[in-house]
Amino acid sequence: MRLFSGDESKKTIHNNKKVSMFLNTLTPKFYVALTGTSSLISGLILIFEWWYFRKYGTSFIEQVSVSHLRPLLGGVDNNSSNNSNSSNGDSDSNRQSVSECKVWRNPLNLFRGAEYNRYTWVTGREPLTYYDMNLSAQDHQTFFTCDSDHLRPADAIMQKAWRERNPQARISAAHEALEINECATAYILLAEEEATTIAEAEKLFKQALKAGDGCYRRSQQLQHHGSQYEAQHRRDTNVLVYIKRRLAMCARRLGRTREAVKMMRDLMKEFPLLSMFNIHENLLEALLELQAYADVQAVLAKYDDISLPKSATICYTAALLKARAVSDKFSPEAASRRGLSTAEMNAVEAIHRAVEFNPHVPKYLLEMKSLILPPEHILKRGDSEAIAYAFFHLAHWKRVEGALNLLHCTWEGTFRMIPYPLEKGHLFYPYPICTETADRELLPAFHEVSVYPKKELPFFILFTAGLCSFTAMLALLTHQFPELMGVFAKAVVDTLCSAEVRDWNCKSTFMPFEDELDFPPGPQSQHSQN
Repeated sequence: MRLFSGDESKKTIHNNKKVSMFLNTLTPKFYVALTGTSSLISGLILIFEWWYFRKYGTSFIEQVSVSHLRPLLGGVDNNSSNNSNSSNGDSDSNRQSVSECKVWRNPLNLFRGAEYNRYTWVTGREPLTYYDMNLSAQDHQTFFTCDSDHLRPADAIMQKAWRERNPQARISAAHEALEINECATAYILLAEEEATTIAEAEKLFKQALKAGDGCYRRSQQLQHHGSQYEAQHRRDTNVLVYIKRRLAMCARRLGRTREAVKMMRDLMKEFPLLSMFNIHENLLEALLELQAYADVQAVLAKYDDISLPKSATICYTAALLKARAVSDKFSPEAASRRGLSTAEMNAVEAIHRAVEFNPHVPKYLLEMKSLILPPEHILKRGDSEAIAYAFFHLAHWKRVEGALNLLHCTWEGTFRMIPYPLEKGHLFYPYPICTETADRELLPAFHEVSVYPKKELPFFILFTAGLCSFTAMLALLTHQFPELMGVFAKAVVDTLCSAEVRDWNCKSTFMPFEDELDFPPGPQSQHSQN
């Protein structure tokens, strides 16, 4: 058995000489084209990687490697046992994460015809996404239809109208239903989508209230006669509550705030079990407009309970009330010298609690990030909820002297209290990882979605950025100094070739062939000769 041979060494030296002769024949233009092409390709890869990361929050190369290459290389089987063991331990946290990523209807959503469409007419931008409007269509079908609608011609038309994608087709169907009968849901659709002012929408909602109240009273008497009547009564209840809530919001928009508060209180007393509309959040906003802080505290005492779901409105309103007690005299310099008082400590803790629940809100309240129109649906603890809260409550924070200053001085301290990498929460469950994806579906494309926690740049983006910079520098130097860079490239290749030849010579010198070695005959060799 031969380890090395002289023919192989000569062949290697001959090949290296060929490579050196080939490099000597290359012109400087070749090196310019080579480095320029390499820089262009790496730059295109960098741009695509950056675009993909900004849109989807992950690296394309990394995702392809994990999804397609790892199974081919057998990387899944090695960790299958660990994954199965950890899946049981993480099931509870996963279920909690899924529940927290549920999309909720915005209790303070605007009117499509009178507000969203007017924004489109002025700016030419669509404030609502298709995903958001599709969720609203599903809500309307759930709240405003039932299985017995086919028995009544007007309700049958409206059942089809809520499924229409074209706004003009929905409006035409609503007018067609009103020609048959006084249909409450038809008035609702016209008030939401056809009315161009809040006053016009309020007028249509009052007509809807008259028709909806009569249907509600009739179905209330027949609700115990069978499941069909019970479903119809449930539908009529949802319609009536929706109409009264929107009428209260119309009064709030038109400046009749006390009337709006009274309507909301009466509605909450009449239907205390219908918490899905979150009417208390409308009430909190109206009470803050009246500066009725004692009434706000009474509402918070009822709904800011550990057993009830939280929201940005609940947490930040509680922080505003505690900040109001100390914000007018708060000074960061004085607090650093003497320390925080008990009231100031309570206010800071309330701010930390609110920021931990939704860390996106402070930048909108401090006007570090521009506001847009809130969507019709929000994701709790997400950017969409932060926009919806700040859109209506920024004025209330500005009205309390020093409140924004206290928020500015203390809100970033929250992140020092939350464990990293967010595997545990401090006062709430760990921040869900699905908020960015859902917010990108809910918010328009022209809005830059706020992301928490900030994601580090993937390795492949940094690698392609370094590769692009290096090749671009080589291309520039080759273009400016072609002869010098050509000599440098040839010197590098010659150095590599000479090092390889030297390596072969060393191995041939110190590792002779096996048949040239003169071993003394031992017992085994003598036995083999015999």
